[in-house]
Formats: sequence, structure tokens, C-alpha cells
Amino acid sequence: MAGGAGGTPRIVVGVDDSEAAGEALRWAIRQARLVGGTVDALIAWDYPAGYGMPATILGGFDFEDTARRCLAETVAEASGDLPEEPEMIRQHVVQGHPASALLDASRDAELLVVGNRGHGGFTEALLGSIGQHCVHHARCPVVVVRPVRHPDPGNDR
Repeated sequence: MAGGAGGTPRIVVGVDDSEAAGEALRWAIRQARLVGGTVDALIAWDYPAGYGMPATILGGFDFEDTARRCLAETVAEASGDLPEEPEMIRQHVVQGHPASALLDASRDAELLVVGNRGHGGFTEALLGSIGQHCVHHARCPVVVVRPVRHPDPGNDR
């Protein structure tokens, strides 16, 4: 995942099936449009820790294909209301730990974008382990995007 063609700014964004990842991808697409850049949307997958369990126990589940479909669906949903050239968003499916994959992919990027899931209450204020690892170890600026919270219309507080 080398830098964009002709010095085009490249933005790497981590994707999974969370609302926060969708918001992060939408943010990255808008930013790429502003700076004339490209987006490398990346999803990482790995086999679950089995510690000696035979692969047949997994029942032939295709982790890579599932990740690929998740990424494609998230990209289609996030870019649906933002018309852009098809080559602006490149999709990458990588085997490995998400934080390591994002750091490797963003090594020569202008920006790394990650979502922060936040699970409500105090934990919502905390940064997740992948985001925290990226913030501390990335070689480029990191943007952490929180999901948009819509106010409850029945709550007048």
C-alpha cells in the first residue's frame, strides 16, 4: 500500500462492522475529497486462538471472505451518499492483528483514521485498545472518530 500516485495524500482507515468504523470511513472519505487524496480502507482478520484445536472444528468457516464482504458492505454504505471516483477508495483485507495491520499500512500515509466504539457511560470516554495502540505508535497523525449520537427525542434533559 504505497503512497498515492503522484504525491496524492493517502488516508488509511480501519474498518470493521461497527458504527464507529462506518463513521471513521465517512470522515476519511470527506477528508480525502477535501485534500484530493485517496482512502485505503483496511480490515484485518485472524484465526481465533485455538491452541492445538484441529482446523476441522472451525467447520470450514472462511474468515477472509467474511472480512472481505464486511469491508465491501461498509464501503458501499459509507460512500453511498458521497459520490466519488471508484479509484478513490481502495479496499484491503489483511490477515493479522488490526493494530499491527493499521500501523504497517499507514507507515507512509498522511493520516490514519480509526473509530472509537464507546460502549456508553464512563467507558465511552475511554479509547479502545486498537485506537490507543495506533495513537501511541503511528508514524503519521491519527484521527479518532466517535460514532454520531442522536439525542433521544423522548428525553428533554
